[in-house]
Amino acid sequence: PEPEVVVSASFPETNVFGHVVNGEKNSLVLSVENKSDRNVTLIRVAGSVHHPETNVLVKNLTSMPYNVPLIEGVNLQLPYAFYSEYPGDLRLNVWVEHSTDESKYRVSAYDSVVTVVEPNLSIFDFKLVSTYLMVAALLGGLSYFAYLTFVPQPKKRSKKTTPAVSAPVGAVTATGAGGYQEEWIPEHHLKKTRVSKKAGGFTSGTSGDELSGGEISQIEGKRRKGKK
Repeated sequence: PEPEVVVSASFPETNVFGHVVNGEKNSLVLSVENKSDRNVTLIRVAGSVHHPETNVLVKNLTSMPYNVPLIEGVNLQLPYAFYSEYPGDLRLNVWVEHSTDESKYRVSAYDSVVTVVEPNLSIFDFKLVSTYLMVAALLGGLSYFAYLTFVPQPKKRSKKTTPAVSAPVGAVTATGAGGYQEEWIPEHHLKKTRVSKKAGGFTSGTSGDELSGGEISQIEGKRRKGKK
């Protein structure tokens, strides 16, 4: 037969109304007593939440292993912590599992409808502020990315640069009446001028071509006749 193990559970004195805070750690205090003369071992404490009307399972809660012997006539106080993620009214069921002579038994510790409430918000809550900052940073990054992607960026106007006029290496200066520095005269003109000077210094005033030897002789003859 199943050994007589008496189990009860209650919320701590800080939670007089027995409210379960959504998303936070909630605690129950279990009282376990072995009233039989048999060796009983407490295996674990577990729980679940169900729909208050249909008793449909909503979620299994934390399972806390103990594996401690229950001494006869000794009332053992055990804590049980769990979390809830569903606001509203739910049926909370907490039980104790123990074993005797290699047989396992389950004893209900708490079975009642509880109200799951939202936690009190505070502007100084570190978790809340951190969450707001992370969300703001994420939205700011996405907004900046969208701005760079979809908004056309203004083109940079290139500055107009005026080409620099290079100054001449040297100024052309006159060496005398009708003469210039030879370094500014093309080389082929210099050669023609030198050849003309050797031939008698006569050049055509209109075309600048050199006079042949016969032409020079005719000119010399005319000059002699004029002198006579």
